[in-house]
Amino acid sequence: VMELCRPSDSRLEHVDFECLFSCLSLRLLLRVFSSLLLERRVIFTANKLSTLSECCHAVVALLYPFVWQHTYIPVLPSAMLDIVCTPTPFIVGLLSSSLTQLNELPLEEVLVVDLGSNRFLRQLDDEDSILPSKLQSALENVLERRRELANDRGVDSISDTGHLSTIVSEAFVRFFVELVGHYPLFITAEREDGYSSSSSSSPAPCSFQRDRFRKAIPSKTVRRFLEVFMETQMFGWFIQEREHHRQALRGLFEVRVQEYLDSINENEHRRVNRFLRGLGNRMKFLSKK
Repeated sequence: VMELCRPSDSRLEHVDFECLFSCLSLRLLLRVFSSLLLERRVIFTANKLSTLSECCHAVVALLYPFVWQHTYIPVLPSAMLDIVCTPTPFIVGLLSSSLTQLNELPLEEVLVVDLGSNRFLRQLDDEDSILPSKLQSALENVLERRRELANDRGVDSISDTGHLSTIVSEAFVRFFVELVGHYPLFITAEREDGYSSSSSSSPAPCSFQRDRFRKAIPSKTVRRFLEVFMETQMFGWFIQEREHHRQALRGLFEVRVQEYLDSINENEHRRVNRFLRGLGNRMKFLSKK
């Protein structure tokens, strides 16, 4: 029943994010997203099995390039409901018919999301203040315009979920690029002469310079969020993969990171938030395809 969800580049192309957007307002969706970034316990509830599975799959895909490392059960059988009492992080889908049984359990610090009524049945009340405000505003702005941006690509129908999913994927990838896109600058390889090099192509073991990575962010609010996010298992796995397979990773995220680093190198002394401009340029590029 439990599974480790690993959305790859190819799987992202087939995710129908509109199911998630049709069930949750953008504000609630970003609150769920921010809670998952801190690896909190989240329960989704709906009347239909298909809604649960599609929305759980979509919300986990939003975490790309990060991978949910904990319990993931898109549809939890009522006989296994006690799982939600565990103190470890989880993403669980639950039919609405089990809500009465759920309410009898001793739940603590659990976000319960009702997909049918677009509301939280339980929450921690800090979900609005988790993400850095500027990054959240920029992400929200792009997502609000996702249909307009899809139309700019020459889409015949605004219901074309493939193009809309591409816009959504790019927006969240851009969010993570702005947050951690400078990571390659702080993964160094030890050379035989005892010196370290961030550009070494040798198979020597690599190490991540955590403090320098975090302090390289000029924004205090982003640094504070990053300090917490860096303690998650998702972030730990992300860095471990790149320490061990640095030269082999060539996915969508890595492509966007390289573009981001190239833009920094072109103007080293002016590293400001380029989220909207960068994504706007990306949408223009996509519209020409």
